[in-house]
Amino acid sequence: MNFILDNWYLIFLAVASGALLLVPTLKGGMAGGVTAAEAVQLINREKAVLIDVCEPQEYAAGHVKGARNVPLAQLQERLPQVAKNKAVPVIMVCAKGARSVRAAAVARALGYEKAQSLSGGLAAWRAASLPVEKA
Repeated sequence: MNFILDNWYLIFLAVASGALLLVPTLKGGMAGGVTAAEAVQLINREKAVLIDVCEPQEYAAGHVKGARNVPLAQLQERLPQVAKNKAVPVIMVCAKGARSVRAAAVARALGYEKAQSLSGGLAAWRAASLPVEKA
């Protein structure tokens, strides 16, 4: 108990730094994801494939131009049909970034080593003034 009272500032510092590490997660972006600008570079330079893991009605309301819709629940079955070349980068997109992180993990488990999620999702894509289309 004396340690806690004598070193309260160290405990506060540890808790504060831990909270700062959680901020990107709470905002929807995750470590290991790509920004909208990085995604554009991957598309242009390495012919990256965009996979929107939203539900069909969300996809129809608006999605990244050129993205293919494969709902997260169907990803394991349908990803090999949509992205045949496992050496090409695959960028997972969802509304805010949380589902796409799970989708990228599923894709990596299927052998897509260059699978990544779009940090911030469609919201970040729109914020960067990049093209969005409706189905």
